[in-house]
Amino acid sequence: MADANRAALDFLLTRRSRPAKTLSGPVPDRAALMELLTAAGRTPDHGKLEPWRFIVLEKAALTRLSHLAQETATRLNIDPDKAAKGVAQYASADLAVAVVAAPKISDKVPAIEQLYSAGAVCLSLLNAALASGWGANWLSGWASHDRDFVERGLGLAAHETIAGFIHIGTETATPPERPRPDIAALTTWCAE
Repeated sequence: MADANRAALDFLLTRRSRPAKTLSGPVPDRAALMELLTAAGRTPDHGKLEPWRFIVLEKAALTRLSHLAQETATRLNIDPDKAAKGVAQYASADLAVAVVAAPKISDKVPAIEQLYSAGAVCLSLLNAALASGWGANWLSGWASHDRDFVERGLGLAAHETIAGFIHIGTETATPPERPRPDIAALTTWCAE
């Protein structure tokens, strides 16, 4: 067995996302964010396809997306409370990274495995931010599933989707602990 990294394991056993609405500035500068993105990019991608990409959304871009989210909510006749929550995801944020699932044509790697890789990038970026002392949260939301919103607002190609928005900033309130899964109840052991 390789040398254990107990500090890393302890971090993973106690990690806790921070609600995006409790994050504020300051946010990581470009150098610090590049380190986090580099860590996230070390995710397995089944054949070195890199079936994902990043869009860094700073305050002005997030404000623009909040207006587009409001337009989208009106167009889709979204319930006002749900619409307000979706708009606030962008309006109240100082920094978010859109992780774009960008599958490549491959005879060896199915599209679903490429999508899993993009999801793994989201979790890796979230954990890298938390491990670096930032508050962070992984969100998606109704607007991220609307083609017009992602194409107009983020320039996504027809084959691309949003795997998640990773909000990163300074934590303003410590969230309460929440119930965790009963791992024993969710685990099946197969010896044969």
